[in-house]
Amino acid sequence: MKALKRILNYLIWTILAFIAAFGYMRIILGPKLIDSNGFEKIANIIYDLAFVQIGLILGSIIAIIYILSDVFYLSKRLINTKKSTIIRLLVIIVIAIIIVSTHYILEKVIDVI
Repeated sequence: MKALKRILNYLIWTILAFIAAFGYMRIILGPKLIDSNGFEKIANIIYDLAFVQIGLILGSIIAIIYILSDVFYLSKRLINTKKSTIIRLLVIIVIAIIIVSTHYILEKVIDVI
């Protein structure tokens, strides 16, 4: 039962990591175009593919780093702490900021991606 509770807890944090990644992708890609001709339909298909693919990759990276930090560090430090959920939320936000800023720098500034 304890293992199931832990898996569900990490599932919730993983969903939060994906929401953060998709939110970042929405900011970077901007609003979706309205279909009116063939070129814009192709542009929307590319938009959807980039949105989903990069969002899933970034969300997975955020989730894996969070889970590893929780397993090896946070779970030992936050035993019997009232604010453990808030601290975990702040940790996942900091990880997301680091990952998306690294992605932004590599894509827009250095032009590697």
